[in-house]
Amino acid sequence: MVIIDTTVWIDYLRGVLNAHTEWLDRELSRQRMGLTDLIVCEVLQGIRSDTAFAQVRLDLTRFEIFNTGGTDMAIAAARNYRSLRKRGATVRKTIDCLIATFCLEAEHRLLHRDRDFDLFEQYLGLRVVHP
Repeated sequence: MVIIDTTVWIDYLRGVLNAHTEWLDRELSRQRMGLTDLIVCEVLQGIRSDTAFAQVRLDLTRFEIFNTGGTDMAIAAARNYRSLRKRGATVRKTIDCLIATFCLEAEHRLLHRDRDFDLFEQYLGLRVVHP
């Protein structure tokens, strides 16, 4: 399973061409892909028109969507954050900690364009798609 991060969805929905959006477009029918509830929230927050919101919501819910909440995940994400801080690497966003920890725990790969996830890959073994 490949989890597609908000950073890639935003580019994809805006029609931005880069290695990540081209990979997503090419692999949509070939790979099993999903999102987390937090990614859905982040993507939909950026939609301005009601019509576009409804369409993007429908499009995203065609993928498997995973819940990333809960006490166990929060504790695991906090542990990962602290582990990275001890190494001198600070993650900027709590949501990124939760998404990365979810992927680590579930052994999913992540397609992203966010440097915070690089820390999880480098130090904690997050499996990342490199298009």
